[in-house]
Amino acid sequence: RRVHGGCTFQNLTRFDMSTTSGLIAARGTPTTSSSVGTSNTFQSHFDSLKTVFESKRTLPFEWRMKQLQQLEKMLLEKCDDIIAAIKKDLSRPTSQAFLGDVATILGECRFAIQHLKEWMKPEPQPHPLQLKPGHSLVVKQPKGIALVIGAWNFPFHVTLIPIIGAIAAGCCAIIKPSEVAPASAQLMQELFTQYMDTACFQVVQGAVAETTALLALPFNHIFYTGNGAVAQVVMEAAAKHLTPVTLELGGKSPVIVDKSANLQVAARRVIDAKFCNAGQVCIAPDYVLCHKDIQSEFEKLLVKNVHQMFGSDPRQSESFGRIINTRHWDRVATLINNSDGVVVTGGTVKAVKDEKYIPPTIIRDVSPSNKLMQEEIFGPVLPFLTISNIDEAVDFINARDRPLALYVFTEDTKVSDYVINNTWSGGVCVNDAIYHSSNPHLPFGGIGPSGLGAYHGKRSFDTFSHEKAVMVRGTWLDPAARYAPYTEVNYRRLRGLLLGPLIPPAVKAIAKLALVVVAGLVLNRWKHLFL
Repeated sequence: RRVHGGCTFQNLTRFDMSTTSGLIAARGTPTTSSSVGTSNTFQSHFDSLKTVFESKRTLPFEWRMKQLQQLEKMLLEKCDDIIAAIKKDLSRPTSQAFLGDVATILGECRFAIQHLKEWMKPEPQPHPLQLKPGHSLVVKQPKGIALVIGAWNFPFHVTLIPIIGAIAAGCCAIIKPSEVAPASAQLMQELFTQYMDTACFQVVQGAVAETTALLALPFNHIFYTGNGAVAQVVMEAAAKHLTPVTLELGGKSPVIVDKSANLQVAARRVIDAKFCNAGQVCIAPDYVLCHKDIQSEFEKLLVKNVHQMFGSDPRQSESFGRIINTRHWDRVATLINNSDGVVVTGGTVKAVKDEKYIPPTIIRDVSPSNKLMQEEIFGPVLPFLTISNIDEAVDFINARDRPLALYVFTEDTKVSDYVINNTWSGGVCVNDAIYHSSNPHLPFGGIGPSGLGAYHGKRSFDTFSHEKAVMVRGTWLDPAARYAPYTEVNYRRLRGLLLGPLIPPAVKAIAKLALVVVAGLVLNRWKHLFL
């Protein structure tokens, strides 16, 4: 079974429900009084949002700007509370919690504040000659009521950045944070009640039954972050209402290390990216493809950087996080124990289940058929494979599902260009990892199994906006040839106008000859001026 967007759904991955089958079964089981109550509650929420949206409350620039400013204020004033909730849920280091779930959201929010007026302006479009007099433009309108389903690994980041787009576009939204990160989910609900317009944004809690009830509603857009198995269920539910979706999933994001790479920098950046949030990052490096000529040296540098960043005992390090829960811990530990490779550092010997701790682990010589190479790891484990050349790396990557991100370390631009142009992935970062997602000018999204659609920056605004095509025609010119009755003369004129030539070749030739004659006469008459 292929898995995307975190890890196996049965083991509580980035999505908030306990099992894929639980969600699927919930759609087909007889309705109980409890589920009826849930459905009725969410229907009430939805109807309330629809009434507010249809009142045009969210359309003005002033309302959108106010909500973005309130979100900015919330992040600034409640920064410490957000970090504390994330530490409670994930034991994430303070710096990582700040960067991942406060600073990046704040940056996106400020970017939207800076550009909102520009984004909202109608966009003039080219207007063909045959359609003049007139002009064409694209008008951006909010889609309506959105559903944003968040994930637990970056509970504020993956939920609030889409919401920034929804606010900027002028949408209302129901927000479903992950109950797997309960402290963060509860805090988010409290903060929205305190800072945001609750008539337009409602945070709801729950798991399988609640999300199933939500998916039954006719939203105008659904934004889901999680894994591919649940994404299929989301798409199926959305299809019943022809609701557009954005799916932010995951996959096995590879790292290519070319023999020309700056190995010191490459090793440091790979370790930093891989073990951020204990490897529970959708775009974390999932495995390394290293050129055989530098394999030994690079392996030593990876281990060296693990020790430099997290010490000889990462369990005692305040810079290393923990697995989200014991079920997820079991899954990652099983992957390590069933690996057919050689554990270079880490492993399960010093892992502590009660603490949800698994040390940073590097495993080399893993066979491609091993389960460690078959599913997204979503934990602090880095398989390490060798390649003979770049073509081998490209073929290896292309033989597998298209990943959310791809990283290549090289000082040879021919190598990086070749990888960029001959592989398929959501995004590429050359000589670094993860940080391409922090540029609001770049789209962030997957391709195929790693996702559908993109967001960040203006693309978040575009995701929740409908592009309305508008043409305005003048009335002072209204040729009769356009209308019935249709005649042969009108047909020839119409054909000439649309297909050409509008002026017959013979007429053009005569006109050119006349122009030459006239020019000659003029020059002869005024030649004394040039002598």
